[in-house]
Amino acid sequence: MSYPGYPPVGGYPPAAPGSNPWGGAAFPPSNPPPIGLENVSGYANQFNPNYMAGMASNLAGTFGGTNVPQGMYPSTPGSYPPVPPGGFGQPPPGQQPSYGGYPPPGGNPPAGMPAYPGYPGGAVLGQPTPPPGQQPVGYPGQPPATYPGQQPVPNYPSMPSHFGTTGPTISPVTHGNRGTITDASGFDPLKDAEVLRKAMKGLGTDEQAIIDCLGSRSNKQRQQIILSFKTAYGKDLIKDLKSELSGNFERTILAMMKTPVMFDAYEIKEAIKGVGTDENCLIEILASRSNEHIQELNRVYKAEYKKTLEEAIKSDTSGHFQRLLVALSQGNRDESTTVDMSLVQKDVQELYAAGENRLGTDESKFNAILCARSRAHLRAVFSEYQRMCNRDIEKSICREMSGDLEKGMLAVVKCLKNTPAFFAERLQKAMKGAGTKDRTLIRIMVSRSEVDLLDIRAEYKRMYGRSLYSDITGDTSGDYRKILLKLCGGND
Repeated sequence: MSYPGYPPVGGYPPAAPGSNPWGGAAFPPSNPPPIGLENVSGYANQFNPNYMAGMASNLAGTFGGTNVPQGMYPSTPGSYPPVPPGGFGQPPPGQQPSYGGYPPPGGNPPAGMPAYPGYPGGAVLGQPTPPPGQQPVGYPGQPPATYPGQQPVPNYPSMPSHFGTTGPTISPVTHGNRGTITDASGFDPLKDAEVLRKAMKGLGTDEQAIIDCLGSRSNKQRQQIILSFKTAYGKDLIKDLKSELSGNFERTILAMMKTPVMFDAYEIKEAIKGVGTDENCLIEILASRSNEHIQELNRVYKAEYKKTLEEAIKSDTSGHFQRLLVALSQGNRDESTTVDMSLVQKDVQELYAAGENRLGTDESKFNAILCARSRAHLRAVFSEYQRMCNRDIEKSICREMSGDLEKGMLAVVKCLKNTPAFFAERLQKAMKGAGTKDRTLIRIMVSRSEVDLLDIRAEYKRMYGRSLYSDITGDTSGDYRKILLKLCGGND
């Protein structure tokens, strides 16, 4: 195959003189022309740590605000300015150049200066290198490791100087299940239904079998037992329990068989029903439950009792106490975990202005802040209020308010500060003195048994120097005592 014009007429031109068959002189030429390599030694002197440091600082200045005063180096017409001693971008004498948090070329800092921070993920001299993919771990007593350019995270953001420099110390909030009752392993609802049927069948009732069965199952499992009992025997377990049991033992077992939300709805209904109102019950439930729980409580209450929870509250309360309960019953508290210290300071000043710093009290301001702000935010507010005003927020409430409103506000504050301690105090008051407030005792032991009863036990021992178990033992008797101790879960 050939292409037009090839080969040329008359053949290819003769090869150029020389030993290279492709034409031209042999490569490399014996006497190449100069191409500037003779100046390499001069350039090489510029590639040293000081020169590179100057380049880095000059680039940092170009893109992030130059540190070279204008006019320091006069311009030369038609050319770039000459390189000053040490390179462009050098700081004034005695000032250490910045490299964005990384060590300068050359490594070690000048004498008398602290060590440079390491590179992100890089090894630190004298410290073990974490495995791949694992974050660097600090040593005990040291703050968490930070990366260059990253500010260490304090407990709370810094505050204005007129409030001092130390942020409030807030005890951590316990998360997770701290209840004494958990799901039973190997759970078989049909088998449990059979156990309960045998315990109630015929003459007499085996109360101990009922305690052992229902006292060892979670609320979710008890709901399955109710369904399995009806499936197996065509009977209502709740009706059978009511017919076989009595007194406070019956009340406790029936409370355990209701779902947590249904039990709260029932307790609120009972607190409002009849002459007089159990304000403490209303406060306890609405001040301690989560948004989700309260919103579900509103739905269940309306379905069961044909009126809204808000309507029920308004029908039996009045004034600022009513407003407090209605606000809490919305289940609309901010649930964020971040704390804006500027807003904390603002709220502290407003609470002080609404109470201690005026004649009379602006209860609506207390209501707005205590019912809407997040738990984390209010814990910071309470701590900062103590530091600023040299008085606990609870003492200020006692000085400024009275009656049900005072009890309600104090319950909100105590519950936000330390929920287990709030319930420990409620339990102690229920058993203190002549007689026992059994409704309160039953409600707390049942409703907190799958939430934080372990923490309540610990707070009870810390606050009163004796165990909750021992006080229940001394204040109750019979099967009622047995089921309460079963819920308590042990002696401390």
